[in-house]
Amino acid sequence: MKCLACGSKSLVSGIIIDSNGGKPYFKFDEVSIWKSLFGVGTRNIRAYGCVNCQHLQFAVDFTETDLERYQQFEGEQPGILERKDWPQQQWQSSRYRRK
Repeated sequence: MKCLACGSKSLVSGIIIDSNGGKPYFKFDEVSIWKSLFGVGTRNIRAYGCVNCQHLQFAVDFTETDLERYQQFEGEQPGILERKDWPQQQWQSSRYRRK
């Protein structure tokens, strides 16, 4: 992995922590705050600090399910209502649907 700011490969891996000692998490916008309190729709955040320019960058630990779900779309992600019906819409527009 390279530093996004200067291109150096001298990155130190770590995690970010809250001032209360807890770890912050990445929360999907579509998940309610109540669900996220129980760990639903949250992912761990990894941090990398560049020794060369002191730039800090983050990465999210997505699951395989997350990757399958979100990589099916190119460009800007559709809203949750459009995404919810996507498999059905894909089937209906497919050449394999029943006539």
